[in-house]
Amino acid sequence: MILIDDYFRKIMNSFTEYLTFNVEARRGFVNITPDIRKLVTKSKVKEGLCLVNAMHITASVFINDNEGGLLHDYEKWLEELAPHAPVDQYRHNDTGEDNADAHLKRQVMGREVVIAITNSELDFGPWEQIFYGEFDGKRPKRVLVKIIGE
Repeated sequence: MILIDDYFRKIMNSFTEYLTFNVEARRGFVNITPDIRKLVTKSKVKEGLCLVNAMHITASVFINDNEGGLLHDYEKWLEELAPHAPVDQYRHNDTGEDNADAHLKRQVMGREVVIAITNSELDFGPWEQIFYGEFDGKRPKRVLVKIIGE
């Protein structure tokens, strides 16, 4: 009798890679879809799931349309929700930090996305793209990509 864990180990593949981004501005958005597509190909997973996770609490990963006006609107909207200045409006900044707004922006935009893989391709809806959102940049930050499937 084959144990369930042994069965899944034989049919399931797991692939992990880390990407590093260093956005030169305090805030910015990077379309990382081409990077993720390359990793799906490298993983050799035909059917499965791809997790893309921002590993810093002042950065985000999200899915939306790659349209410049929309990205501008996100920037404006997020700055209105949680403005960077004045920094004394946030208790977190009492610690000597000046990035409380970045933590709040990340909370709104999300930590991670999961995308289905079908026939060795990211299974997107129309116009969907994966973005890395930076809200406290000017230093390297990592993104975890975990792909599982068969």
